[in-house]
Formats: sequence, structure tokens, C-alpha cells
Amino acid sequence: MSKKILILNGSPRPNGNTSALIEAFTKGAEEAGNSVTTFLLDRMDIHGCKGCWQGGKNPDHPCVQRDDMDKIYPVYRQADVVVLASPLYYWTLSGQLRTAFDRLFAVAECDPEYRNPQKAGVLLMAAEGNGFEESVYYYSRLMQHIKWKDLGQILVGGVTQPGDIQGNEGLQRAYDLGKSIQ
Repeated sequence: MSKKILILNGSPRPNGNTSALIEAFTKGAEEAGNSVTTFLLDRMDIHGCKGCWQGGKNPDHPCVQRDDMDKIYPVYRQADVVVLASPLYYWTLSGQLRTAFDRLFAVAECDPEYRNPQKAGVLLMAAEGNGFEESVYYYSRLMQHIKWKDLGQILVGGVTQPGDIQGNEGLQRAYDLGKSIQ
């Protein structure tokens, strides 16, 4: 059975190493019969969460703020799998990705018990170094707290400049992970 996959690309580089991981993952996922929608968050107008606890009143527009999250919410609600894709910034996920993901809480506010929609998650990351520990810790705890199933993590270090990832076995692992989703 095909899955609907949402990819939140937290990289500011549309042709960077994180995007190359996304392309490989997407190719595998689509070949497996899945549909994939990707949002390049850096090119979107997304404001930070205000912590107002006023969301959830309108499922079509769960947050009180009106910005480009309104493009993401309907795809998110329908998605079976959410891919968090990011370069490693100060040993964790990029601000672009964290800002968008924080805003997804408005969807949880639509539930009287503040339950997040049940989904599966994937983490794709590229970095200059190999210090992924804090990112993996955050992601693993996030999956546990929101009760999502972790389908896998592809972490590729040693890739600084756009294109450095070409020929890296991480691209094949990303493709294989995408292909495994059914």
C-alpha cells in the first residue's frame, strides 16, 4: 500500500548536500509507489510559534497565524511519514526546520487531549563533521514523546560544500530507505 510522505527540508541550499539526500530518498520512495511532497522551508514565510495556546479551533487553519504553514498543514494531516531533513547546525537541526516543526503543534491542539496525529518519521542529515549525537538524541526523544515510529536515520558527515556528497554511500542508503517504505 502506497504511503504519503512529507519532507520538510530545513536546508537553505536548494542544491546542497541535504537536498541530494532528499533526492535519493525521494527517488526510492517514488519507485516503491509512494507519493512525496517536499517543502523547502528556507524559501517560505514561516513565523515562530507564539506559544499562545489558541490554535486548534479551525482544522483547516489550525494556527492563528497566517503564513506559509497553511500550505504545509493539509499535506501534514494527510501524510503517513514525515521526513525531517536538515544540515547539522550547531550540533542540531536547523532553525528553519525547528521553527516549522514547532508550528505543527497547532494540529495537535485540534485534539482535546493534544495528541499528535500518528505518523512515522525519518531523519536525513548532512554535515561537515560527524557530531550527530545531539541531533539523534533530540530526534529519538521527539519520536518517543509524540509516539511516532522511527523508520530510519541517514547521517552523512564530511560533506561541507554543495556537491561534496556525490559518490557518498549515504546517497544509496537514503535511496534504499525511501524504497523500503511501503
